[in-house]
Amino acid sequence: MEIIKITERETELLEALVLIWEDSVRQTHTFLEEADIEALRPLVRQGLEFIPELWVLKAADNVYKGFMGIDGKKLEMLFIESSMRGQGGGSKLLGHAVSRLGVTEVDVNEQNPQAYGFYQKYGFKKYARSELDGQGKPFPILHLRCLPGQGQK
Repeated sequence: MEIIKITERETELLEALVLIWEDSVRQTHTFLEEADIEALRPLVRQGLEFIPELWVLKAADNVYKGFMGIDGKKLEMLFIESSMRGQGGGSKLLGHAVSRLGVTEVDVNEQNPQAYGFYQKYGFKKYARSELDGQGKPFPILHLRCLPGQGQK
């Protein structure tokens, strides 16, 4: 698997990444209702189109297996196809983000303890909590920060 920076955001690519997002969210964000997922889908599509840096995890068969979006020092999104969970793809993306791109911040849903634990493994620690998510919904967000050089690489 290789990590590739996306420079051209073609419709076909964005649609494939939205499918990865939805597949991942359905497995990991069990607190979301179907209506929540439907409402988030166009926002995710828009986010993928405009995030300053978009990176994908591409398998040897040229199929995308995951992606991450970065804005400055903040990891705004990281999603892995559910069939790939636990196989190191997320760690590969996060390791790249932290060690090569200087990412030091990420937000995670409080109701997604697996993701919180994943980021803690890389040295991210909670520094704040928001009661509502970015859409004003009652899905608390944990704001995490990692000092450069901490955590796994």
